[in-house]
Amino acid sequence: MQNKWLNLYQQNRAQARLMLLIISGFLMIYFLPLGAARFDNALLEGFRLTHWYAREHVILCLLPAFVIAGAMAVYISQGAVMRHLGPQASKPVAFGVASVSGCLLAVCSCTVLPLFGGIYKRGAGLGAAIAFLYSGPAINVMAVVVTAKVLGAELGIARAVGAILFALVIGAIMHLIYRREEAARSATSGKGFAAGESGQPLGAVVAFFSLLIGILVFANWAAADSPSWMLIHQWKWPITALLAIAFGALLVWRWHWPARQLLLLGAAMALLVLLFPGIPELPFATGIIGLMLLAARRDEDREWAEQSWDFTKQIVPLLLAGVFVAGLLLGRPGFEGMIPSGWVTAAVGDNSFLSTLLAALLGGFMYFSTLTEVPIVEGLIGNGMGKGPALALLLAGPAISLPNMLVIRTIIGTQKTRIYCSLVVVMATISGFLYGNFF
Repeated sequence: MQNKWLNLYQQNRAQARLMLLIISGFLMIYFLPLGAARFDNALLEGFRLTHWYAREHVILCLLPAFVIAGAMAVYISQGAVMRHLGPQASKPVAFGVASVSGCLLAVCSCTVLPLFGGIYKRGAGLGAAIAFLYSGPAINVMAVVVTAKVLGAELGIARAVGAILFALVIGAIMHLIYRREEAARSATSGKGFAAGESGQPLGAVVAFFSLLIGILVFANWAAADSPSWMLIHQWKWPITALLAIAFGALLVWRWHWPARQLLLLGAAMALLVLLFPGIPELPFATGIIGLMLLAARRDEDREWAEQSWDFTKQIVPLLLAGVFVAGLLLGRPGFEGMIPSGWVTAAVGDNSFLSTLLAALLGGFMYFSTLTEVPIVEGLIGNGMGKGPALALLLAGPAISLPNMLVIRTIIGTQKTRIYCSLVVVMATISGFLYGNFF
């Protein structure tokens, strides 16, 4: 009889899982504590954080990142990626190139994802790709400078040193754990790709990506307490426009795009700037969508649009869902979610190992946009947070987040994602504990 039921379950396993999912979903909805002040407020915080993320990050950060990631998959020579970042490449060179490339971008833990997916899909070794994934949001120069200025030089230096070491050590550990798998991957994906699949010389490809990355960086240039930094911030949109014009000229010159079509697109963007001067996101989004529509109409560039769309549909739903859950549980800076902020402050109020571990875990699940982690940590320190937990939060928070984890899983799988996130949390905890107790 037992075997009969076991065979029946195995034959209908998919239906059983579906039934369990339906029952679980029904019970969750049935017992929702609607009407309870904290739950209702947490629900609103989830929507508010998602609303803020959609307005502040999807158009200016993610759209250009998707375009760059799609272009990586088409126009960057896989042979070049394999030589400098592949599993068989020199590890000091691979990790060094990945770390430097990542830290120059100054992006958040979500914006770096399509770029990470692009270089990994193109053949970069897991260790180098992970070093790039960590370094992008964690080591960018402005974040370190702002940390030193606001929280003190000691904490700023500790963050810089810790983040650089993290990128190298975590990348090396991931490479060692999966070295056999990476060797097999290299053997099957590293053949037959000489330089320049797109038919463009190296200089044109470098200019292509430099202009795209420049547009991404300057469009997201945030305000900061620095005269020189604020001067660039005041001119961010004219600089972005000049870079876009230069990029259009490059497409006409080297990629042989029809100048008339790009001029019409530029005129539409200029008209939107005149009609809606306070909404720069509108012409920005129009330019990116128009660029992809033009690429989709050209046989030689259609794959660029297709690859960008693949990244978009893979990443955006998971990111938005992850941001909503993060807002539901932890709220926004200055606003509470389901977890009371008093609990957080009390839990990280000393330099004990447990407090440091909790700070690293909290940072690992919260979402921080670029530079926002500094005022958050400043407020927590003002409420009694120890300097060890503060460093752990600064090392783990910008690099990973709940939405970040959900997307990484679709790129490298569940097991690798768990190991990567665990390494970040463990190293942030150890670094914070040593810093809080011995420095």
